[in-house]
Amino acid sequence: MTSPPVQLISLGSLSANLLWNEQHAVRTGHATCSSILQDDTITLVNPGLPPAAMASRLHERTGQMPDRVQRVFLTSVDADHARGLEAFPNATWLAFPPELDAARERAESERDAAVEHGDQEHAESLARHLSALEQIVPTEDGPAPNVDLFPSVGVTPGCCGLLLPHEGRTILIAGDAVASEAHLLAGQILPCPDRELAQSSFTEAVEIADVIVCGRDGMIPSPGRVPESAGPGHTLPNL
Repeated sequence: MTSPPVQLISLGSLSANLLWNEQHAVRTGHATCSSILQDDTITLVNPGLPPAAMASRLHERTGQMPDRVQRVFLTSVDADHARGLEAFPNATWLAFPPELDAARERAESERDAAVEHGDQEHAESLARHLSALEQIVPTEDGPAPNVDLFPSVGVTPGCCGLLLPHEGRTILIAGDAVASEAHLLAGQILPCPDRELAQSSFTEAVEIADVIVCGRDGMIPSPGRVPESAGPGHTLPNL
């Protein structure tokens, strides 16, 4: 048996975990970062730590420097998943088109509102954010050979995981569609405006994968179905 092509680089964390009865942010959230190594080609997924920390963790876990990373794929383009992008200026940054489109639309709307209300500092910050989004390339193809996109929309408008085979098994890098082992066993999704769609994506991910790299946890075996004791999932009120 050979080692799977997916390696964990850093474990993620939620800023507030409702399963721990945390109602407000108590820490800085960041996504689990993983790497896919194929034929001496490195694809990094969700560099959620700051650039210096991301470069350090990559070297600690793989012995590689940031300039060896050819591609970076984001299951979501929010800061928790993309905070460390600048550590990889030579890589191609990739994301699923609906995720990019929604992020641009939201940032443009917020920028226009900031300008209208005379909040120049916030408007400039959003302009920088839009500039960063322009550097991310939309893709409907997998970022590497034998790696397929696995759209899991709901938690975000274009959340998209990566699906790859290994020795007859299927590995899914799920992003926040499956946040953690505890969330999986409880049948819980993260707070989001479209609970029904997110719950459907969650169920599909659990059913199709043999192994799941969670969005804020490690690499875990999939039970193959959502546990019968699963609760109704979390939603954000008034959205």
